[in-house]
Amino acid sequence: MFDVTRPTVFISGAAAGIGRATALKFAASGYLVGAYDIDETGLASLGKEAASLSGRVVTGILDVTNSDQWETRLKEFVGEGDGRLDILINNAGILAAGAFEDMPLSVHRRQIDINVNGVIYGTLAAFPYLKDTAGAQVVNLCSASAIYGQPELVTYGASKFAVRGITEALDLEWSKYDISVKAMWPLFVQTAMTKGVSTGTTSSLGIKLTVKDVSDAIFDATRPVKRRLHKVHFPVGLPSKALSLGSRFSPAWLTREVNRRLSHT
Repeated sequence: MFDVTRPTVFISGAAAGIGRATALKFAASGYLVGAYDIDETGLASLGKEAASLSGRVVTGILDVTNSDQWETRLKEFVGEGDGRLDILINNAGILAAGAFEDMPLSVHRRQIDINVNGVIYGTLAAFPYLKDTAGAQVVNLCSASAIYGQPELVTYGASKFAVRGITEALDLEWSKYDISVKAMWPLFVQTAMTKGVSTGTTSSLGIKLTVKDVSDAIFDATRPVKRRLHKVHFPVGLPSKALSLGSRFSPAWLTREVNRRLSHT
């Protein structure tokens, strides 16, 4: 196992929003950060901002739907960290809202390609490095939309249900390698991804979480904490915690009714 002083974290979709805030959080905390995105301008400004905080960020272009790019960027980054990969954060994602039947097929496909295939490609490419780093972690950005299917967010929600399944299964499967896999569950966050989004659920619950709320939650979820029970899912914010808790104990018909009312359908 590699054991160097400086821990490392690789973040996809890091040029803006949650990914950027998370990169800065880890950089300020002494991590060697790999920040990757298709937005070259955003990455350049991120690098400068991290340097002003005395943090070290390695940046590079990454299209998460390209498995070859994943392998190349991870190999480059791990070389910077002497072979170590402590945390992989699958953050890159997109959201499209609207009536299912009115959305072009290309938009449905794009959400699956980025939100699901991007997680699969990245996690698979990272496996050899995670396996060789003691106590390695994978953090997947899930969503409260994976608690129950949301009208006007059909394919987005489906993609997050898939991320949930990937997280749960791999956390079990990879425990033998000392790799833990976790899912973050925020509600709607104030980012460019939700700008202009208006659905029944956003009308009911609002778009209140900030990128700092989520980046702080991600950082906290990766801290070594002794828990009586192993934790996989991490709701972010009180509404998400309440919805998540309620779904565990309420009958299926009641969960459906709550979501029907929240979505005004």
